[in-house]
Amino acid sequence: MSLGACARVRLCWLSVKKNGEKRRELLTAAALPARAARDFVDRVAEQSPARLAMVAFIVVIGFFTALLCLPAAHQDPSQFSFANSLFVATSAVCVTGLTPVTLHEYFSDFGLTIIAAGVQVGGMGILTIASMLGMLVSKKLGVRQRLIAAQATNTFKLGQMGTLLRTVISTVLIVETVVFFGLLIGFLRRGAQLGDAAANAAFYAISTYNNAGFSIHDSGMIAFADDHWIISVVMFSAFVGSLGFPVVLIMGVLWNRPRQWDLHTKLTLTTSLILLAVGSVLIAIFEWGNEKTMAGSGFVNYGFQSVFMSLTARSLGMNTVDVSSMSDASHLALDVLMFIGGGSSSTAGGIKVTTLAVLVLAAWAEARGARDAVAFKRRIDPSAVRLAISVTIAGFIIVIGGTMAMLAMTHEDLDDALMDVISAFGTCGLSSGFTERAPEPALYILSLLMFLGRLGTISLAAALSQRDSLTHFRHPEERPIIG
Repeated sequence: MSLGACARVRLCWLSVKKNGEKRRELLTAAALPARAARDFVDRVAEQSPARLAMVAFIVVIGFFTALLCLPAAHQDPSQFSFANSLFVATSAVCVTGLTPVTLHEYFSDFGLTIIAAGVQVGGMGILTIASMLGMLVSKKLGVRQRLIAAQATNTFKLGQMGTLLRTVISTVLIVETVVFFGLLIGFLRRGAQLGDAAANAAFYAISTYNNAGFSIHDSGMIAFADDHWIISVVMFSAFVGSLGFPVVLIMGVLWNRPRQWDLHTKLTLTTSLILLAVGSVLIAIFEWGNEKTMAGSGFVNYGFQSVFMSLTARSLGMNTVDVSSMSDASHLALDVLMFIGGGSSSTAGGIKVTTLAVLVLAAWAEARGARDAVAFKRRIDPSAVRLAISVTIAGFIIVIGGTMAMLAMTHEDLDDALMDVISAFGTCGLSSGFTERAPEPALYILSLLMFLGRLGTISLAAALSQRDSLTHFRHPEERPIIG
């Protein structure tokens, strides 16, 4: 090779090297924002996973609010209201189901798709989805991701987190697929066209499993009150969704060995079934002879609707009867069920059934003079009792404060305001009609209540606190007079 050829090759090589260095510099500069964002998330996650959960929910609610503000999301863009878009986006991400508008009349098909996506994202949990994506990319789940996912799902056994996150995605896909085909059969049996039946089945499969309670029919589930097939599929979907992923994990692994189930699973199932039975009996008694609701519907239908209303009040939010026409006693029963809610780490809201179970067991132990609260031959940690008391009191304060604000803003009846406030806090979705009549300032307050109810009182307190309070001494003990 001549000197000229060698020089040309060297110049070409230097040019390629220079261009490569420029390309790397450009890629590095482009990656800086992503790296900075990742470092920020890592710092927040290290300091407080709960704070990261709060920020993530705010960001996602803002994202879906922006989508619902688009003209394409509305049937009539001239009727656009930011308060309505924010409220429905919050209701979707917080899987509540309350809405100030009739969905299929106010939102377009694109808007309904956005709502369904918000329900799915909110139901699975923002951080849970992020952890699962990280696991798929890296083929493993690191300790930090396990801690973040544990905070998002209220599960603190790190060894179970990888299995739990796989259970989250598999459970969602399996149950929603089963519910989809079950509802598809039901809608086709009622004479719906295949396309409409499939669209309705997909929407309700997402809405019911995630306990959102959104409906795209004028009268909700009232139109299907006499269809035992559809009602049964909806109840199955809502009940499984209200149990919580840790319970589903244990039941899936040890389905044929119930004696080996942990205390949380046993308490969740037992308390849920007791509440379902008691609520059904109370509603059946309180609505006896009420011609505006269930009276005259027949013995079987009467029983189905009583069970459905008892189940739906614990977080689903759909109704087979006109809630506003129910008796005051039934309203109070629904309020109590909504405040309790479903299982921990589930798509349900409220203070959770295990919180109620721990409080009842602690009170029973105190009444018997026992030193410890015991269930299924297991002693309950005193810290769990204190936590249950804290959650209940925080929930009570939020509901009372929200109800007072609603009454001051709207001058509505206490019964109607209290029901919708508890429904928002419990992320349930049942309404006496108060939300549809509420002015825009009241919608903002209800949106905040849904956010607090979905995030959880304890998670919110942890997110707002800078650090855990550590004390190295104990004050002298003295017992005040109680009762």
